[in-house]
Amino acid sequence: MKPYILLTPGLLTTSETVKEAMLTDWCTWDADYNVHIVEEIRKSLVALATKQTDEYTSVLLQGSGTYCVEAVIGSTVKPGDKLLILSNGAYGDRMGNIAEYHGINYDMLAFDETEQVSVSYVDDYLAHNAEITHVSVVHCETTTGVLNPLKEIAHIVKMHGKKLIVDAMSSFGGVPLDVEELGIDFLISSANKCIQGVPGFGFIIARKSELMRCKGVSKSLSLDIYDQWETMEKGHGKWRFTSPTHVVRAFKQAMDELAEEGGVEARHQRYCKNHEVLVEGMRSLGFKTLLPDAIQSPVITSFLYPNADFDFKSFYAQLKERGFVIYPGKISQADTFRIGNIGDVYPEDFSKLIEVIKECKY
Repeated sequence: MKPYILLTPGLLTTSETVKEAMLTDWCTWDADYNVHIVEEIRKSLVALATKQTDEYTSVLLQGSGTYCVEAVIGSTVKPGDKLLILSNGAYGDRMGNIAEYHGINYDMLAFDETEQVSVSYVDDYLAHNAEITHVSVVHCETTTGVLNPLKEIAHIVKMHGKKLIVDAMSSFGGVPLDVEELGIDFLISSANKCIQGVPGFGFIIARKSELMRCKGVSKSLSLDIYDQWETMEKGHGKWRFTSPTHVVRAFKQAMDELAEEGGVEARHQRYCKNHEVLVEGMRSLGFKTLLPDAIQSPVITSFLYPNADFDFKSFYAQLKERGFVIYPGKISQADTFRIGNIGDVYPEDFSKLIEVIKECKY
């Protein structure tokens, strides 16, 4: 198979050293794995999320990011509680699907996919619906690439005294934030996003006091975040069920590489530059972005089809042949395709991509 650069929002292109980290087999009971890898990861994730590390802890959970979203919703929203889901894309809608499966009492405030969540609407809704106990929102909605105003949303949610759950799947590690400053109670992300690991597990950054309230709430064995956390605490990094050892070791390497790059701020700057080079280049070729610049994240960029006869499959195949893989669109109101800006990719990669697109027939 020919190697290519993966320009998608995670899965994404990983460094050679992250890939090499998976070449060693590990024993799940070994202290070198549990204490020196898993526990270091857990502490490092909390330090990445906030300066107030004593107030938060982290839970690692096997599976994709959606497993963690379902685990948090199923472990935090108790009978008698009510969840408000803020949605402007497929991943917000998926939270509603999860709530349906679990029989959770919820409301959804749905916004257009090409708009941010409206802070004033959220404020008004919470002011008139006192029964809401929890609010969940997606920070970066990769359906389109829109970046929701998390700071403003968090302020309103906390002002109304509600618990805040944030799906930061495609932003954590690549967009600066502090969970304590924002008042986030549960933040969810995945190994294969901005930290640039490979898929296999997700993680939750949890306020300790709120996590303690989750004991006995979940109706799932494997998706119980309190039991998962308790086992890791008592077992010094031991997972309840089979740990994805190779993926965890790769993630540790990816965390080290994030620190070497200069942390989240430096990575954010690189992603922003990737996006800038991409958008300037695409616009110079006549392509238009789906979103206005003001609400666009540096994570993934949606482009409108350039003409009515545009054949995405042919365009995709031509790019793949030249070493680049992109993403189809995911909204119904417009014909789009998406290009991810995250991963072990750099501005020069996007300059090369633009040169390749110049030579494509579309």
